[in-house]
Amino acid sequence: MISAHILSRQATRPGHGGPRFTTHSTALLVQRSLGQGLPLAHKRTIRAWESTSSSTASTGSHKESGHIDTAPHESLLFFNNLFPLKLSSILIWRPWTSEDLLQRFEQSSYSFIDPIRLVKRAINTHDQVPIEVTQIIPRLKDGGAFVKFTHPSDMSAAVVESKLSELLQNNPIKPWFNPFGRVKAGLVEGVPWLEDLYRLPRSRIRVEFVAAKDDASPAELSQETLYSIFRKFGKITEITSQPTDSKVLPRFAYIDFVLVRDAIMARNCMHGFVLREQGSKNATKLRLSYEQRVKAHHIWAWFTSHPRIVIPLVAALIAAFTVAVFDPIREFFVKAHVQKYFEFTNSRLYKWFKSQTSDILAFRRRKTEDAGLNALFTHRKDLIDSIQTGLLESVDTFTVVHGPRGSGKKELILDQVLKERSNVLHIDCKPVVEARGEAGTIGRLAFEVGYRPVFSWSNNISSLVDLAVQSTTGVKANFSENLESQVVKILQTTASALKQVGLSERKKEDKDADLSEDAYLEAHPERRPVIVIDHFLHKSEEKGVIYDRIADWAAALVQSNIAHVIFLTDDASYSKPLQRSLPDRVFRSVTLGDLSPDVAKKFVISQLQTDTKFAHDGQQKDSESGDQDNDNKNQKKDSNTPAPLDPALLKELDTCITALGGRLTDLQVLARRLKIGQSPRKAVQEIIDSTASDILRMFLLSKSSSSERKYTTEQAWYLISHLAASPSSSIPYNSVLLSNTFASSPETALEALANAELITVKSQNGMPSEIKAGKPVYQAAFQKLASDEKVKARMDLLVLTELAKMETQKIEKVEQELVMLQGLMARRPGDVSERVEYLLEKMKGGQAKLKGLEEEMGVVKGRLIKG
Repeated sequence: MISAHILSRQATRPGHGGPRFTTHSTALLVQRSLGQGLPLAHKRTIRAWESTSSSTASTGSHKESGHIDTAPHESLLFFNNLFPLKLSSILIWRPWTSEDLLQRFEQSSYSFIDPIRLVKRAINTHDQVPIEVTQIIPRLKDGGAFVKFTHPSDMSAAVVESKLSELLQNNPIKPWFNPFGRVKAGLVEGVPWLEDLYRLPRSRIRVEFVAAKDDASPAELSQETLYSIFRKFGKITEITSQPTDSKVLPRFAYIDFVLVRDAIMARNCMHGFVLREQGSKNATKLRLSYEQRVKAHHIWAWFTSHPRIVIPLVAALIAAFTVAVFDPIREFFVKAHVQKYFEFTNSRLYKWFKSQTSDILAFRRRKTEDAGLNALFTHRKDLIDSIQTGLLESVDTFTVVHGPRGSGKKELILDQVLKERSNVLHIDCKPVVEARGEAGTIGRLAFEVGYRPVFSWSNNISSLVDLAVQSTTGVKANFSENLESQVVKILQTTASALKQVGLSERKKEDKDADLSEDAYLEAHPERRPVIVIDHFLHKSEEKGVIYDRIADWAAALVQSNIAHVIFLTDDASYSKPLQRSLPDRVFRSVTLGDLSPDVAKKFVISQLQTDTKFAHDGQQKDSESGDQDNDNKNQKKDSNTPAPLDPALLKELDTCITALGGRLTDLQVLARRLKIGQSPRKAVQEIIDSTASDILRMFLLSKSSSSERKYTTEQAWYLISHLAASPSSSIPYNSVLLSNTFASSPETALEALANAELITVKSQNGMPSEIKAGKPVYQAAFQKLASDEKVKARMDLLVLTELAKMETQKIEKVEQELVMLQGLMARRPGDVSERVEYLLEKMKGGQAKLKGLEEEMGVVKGRLIKG
């Protein structure tokens, strides 16, 4: 029966436009749904009910009207609770006849599942009710049946109903499908309408008041009258009268029953009932129908009427759901990123394959670079040991590695200092700050720390939702987050994952297993992960908020003993943002400068010797194919010694290495040029020419507006020309500040040029003292640019024009002040005469300077015309 109940709800669900079943299809559906898996007696009962169907529907004596005709001394009883309501919904279109039912009523064998058994038990087993059943009309969708009966003339139908109800009350009959309910019987006082429309029973009944005669007007019954009429059918929860100002006709009222079966009994017994109230001339007929109750959505109404409370609450629930579901997943991916779970190069298969094929798959270029870097790192071994020792100490401060671009900071830390460390998180700030838009910045930062999944696009949608909610309700929903809050969220999740990484090697067998997590990390600094923040303060003027949040996050990590933090930066002003985040600590600073000429020469020679050695190895391998094994061993032993370089090349390298300087990137470029066969002199000259072209394009001929950069072309040329002419390759810092070219915002311009690496500001006792070229090779490039007459003439003309413009502005200001003092001269000449004389002398000197500048401009223009 459970399967039949489910099938009935799916077949003709009320209000969902279920299919209409024909006589044959309904019988087949019931047979298939109810007949599977039932006892044999149940199947026979189902087949018996199937046999009662006919080709046409019979709803009484008049098939078209749907009404039941009764003869004198005949009445109708409605028996409720004979069929399950849920099952009857799929049989709503099933036509039935009553002839076979009456025959089966007389021959009923009291089958357990037969509904006729219930009717027979209710009527024929009680001698106190002398009636004779003449017709049985089933109402499947109402879950009951009409029973037409005759009664003696000396007994009214009301008496029959009273006795029958009393007997059923004292001897309840419970149907098999509803053991907690019982069969009820009620006298039909009206004219029931046996329609086969798709109107399923409801607990609410609509009672319409219509006229009993066409020419009369009905009376609207009061709630007291309706209650007295319908209360006998069951508990009533509410009676709702039609509003007095309503124009809907006919007038009506709603009666809400507690149980649906009570409403069914009332509708089938009282439909068409005619009554006349006292004092009313016309009779009123009651027309009853089921009404779908409109549920009051109190919760939804409260939500929609309180947006100021609901919207923030929904935002908080969404945030809580996100934290509960996605944060553990993101922490897992951050841990996997730090510990390199999914990297193929970290797998055992790759390590085994590499160990087995290291001699076969030896790449020449990689070994050449490693040999050169090893020579460099040998020179910096003390520095490497110092940083490694600091990582073994429990000191809650930063390690800052500062040096110009190309000085080998990243290679020093990642390839040497942290070579044996497994839990290393490398964060490159350069792609983060160069990403376009907030979504790109968030996505790139998440990629750097392994934070996934990340929905960077959702913030744009949340911003639109915020705007829509604020425009409609006046309250900001705070669904969207700004860039700063999203960065903090990513970094906090990363911090939680890093703490788990530091505790991952903790075991219960350890001696200090009883320590708390914070105490354990403090006692074991060697197990903390290391965070390397590369390109710190790169383009800090554009997205300084990101660097502030990263610095605060790093300070929290070192103070909580969660991780070691190493900053790699080429910005000399790194101490300002780091001091704000960690004001009471002294940083462990490491400065990487340019290599000395001797070390630079050794670096280049080591790369050249390695390359020569590989070429020598290849020649030997070709010549060893036909030799014996002993000869092969001797030759391989000889091949391990570096091949000697040409003494002429070494002598020429000594003279060129000084001009090139000791910047690591420049030395690598020189080594590559020497490997392809260029002489040291030619290679260095081409490097200088290329560098001079880059400086000319970026600083002197750039079309960038003054708002995009904080220095002028004239200021850049001033430094280039003075550094090129300086014998010591440096100029005093204060002399630059006092020059006319740097009259406006001198320190801002110098800082911008230093960040652009055109110059380097050297300090002494914490104060800027002198200015040098940004790289050693820049000094040679400056001299080349200064020796170019065309470039020099063009740049000198720009400087002279700017100085002339400044002198003209000064003279104009003096003239304006003299005009203002003219009125005072007439009234009090003694008080302003001294000021006037000063201004006149100043204007005279300015005019002389302006004249001299114009003369120089004429000479420069002549050089440009001749050139």
